[in-house]
Amino acid sequence: MRVSSLGWGVAAVAALGLVLGRLFGWLELAAVGAALVAVLLVSLVMTAGRARYAMSLDMADRRVKVGERALGRVEVRNVARRPSLPSRVELPVGSAVAEFAVPALGPGHSHDDLFAIPTARRAVIVVGPVRSVRGDPFGLVRRSVRWTRPVELFVHPLLVSLAGASSGLLRDLEGQSTRDLSDSDLSFHALRDYVAGDDRRYIHWRTTARRGSLMVKQFEDTRRTTTALALATDPRDYADDDELELAVSVLASVGVQTIREERDLVVLAGPGRLRVETPPLLLDDCSGIVLANGGAGVTLLGRRVVREAAEASVAMLVTGSVPADADLRLGARHVPTGTRTVVVRCERGADLSVRTQGSLSLATIGRLDDLPRLLRRVTA
Repeated sequence: MRVSSLGWGVAAVAALGLVLGRLFGWLELAAVGAALVAVLLVSLVMTAGRARYAMSLDMADRRVKVGERALGRVEVRNVARRPSLPSRVELPVGSAVAEFAVPALGPGHSHDDLFAIPTARRAVIVVGPVRSVRGDPFGLVRRSVRWTRPVELFVHPLLVSLAGASSGLLRDLEGQSTRDLSDSDLSFHALRDYVAGDDRRYIHWRTTARRGSLMVKQFEDTRRTTTALALATDPRDYADDDELELAVSVLASVGVQTIREERDLVVLAGPGRLRVETPPLLLDDCSGIVLANGGAGVTLLGRRVVREAAEASVAMLVTGSVPADADLRLGARHVPTGTRTVVVRCERGADLSVRTQGSLSLATIGRLDDLPRLLRRVTA
């Protein structure tokens, strides 16, 4: 039970009226105080007791895309042995609260209400808990009972299909050769003199017979293609919220395609890594990405890739339109040598452009639909 600020004000006026009316013999003031006390008592009586309900909150789908409506249902069942009085049910949806009127219900009878949540923006929306509310008509006293647990609704970013568009950038046949040498792998590098302890399986007998001394094969280490995606979350990198939405959609589209192709993936956004076990988990985490003061700007993304995904063979850094070309190059400068690096600047309405020099590509994208062309131009 909770007394509202209006209720406390009424109680204060009632007490003041009774005290002053008694001290100064002012009957009218005492009558006002007594009337307000009566109103408070009636309000308390109206909120007394507890309805015996069984309530449930069902969401048709806890994952929707931007623009889709999320449908749900609230069911109220009277589990008491006698009829229930009409009541009111509240359903918090994010920062808003939806209200439903529940009619009088006979024993065992139920009532349900359907609702739809518009999803104009990417977000993680907390729906619930469902609360039954009892109170007086004046709003002096209120009693609410929580019946369900809150449910998270994930509004996923928009995606674009990249089937085939990323094959040149993310190809992974038998692995990519590195500069590290080993005594056993797939990529042959050279021959060297035999050293005690070497595996005899790798002795090159033809060269050994020709030279008269044991020679063994030496290989270059190979590694699977690991893709690192990093998103700038510093508000100073973005001109507006639409640029952030485009950047998240670019990140999510490339990430989902990489997971579907069963390639190793690391996604860095916000304070930690995003989950990459399945596309839905990645999109769930993308729904919660927000800008934050102190977040990593594009100039710090390269260092973060080195620190948290040093094994990456492909790195994509995604940011807004504010950073200059010098800032984009500065962010990519710390990426390990030999890592294919693409820095994507997201600017709403801008024409697609790609500039490649060596293993670094600087790209500008203005629409999500341009992403397949961007990847094809990067690998051209």
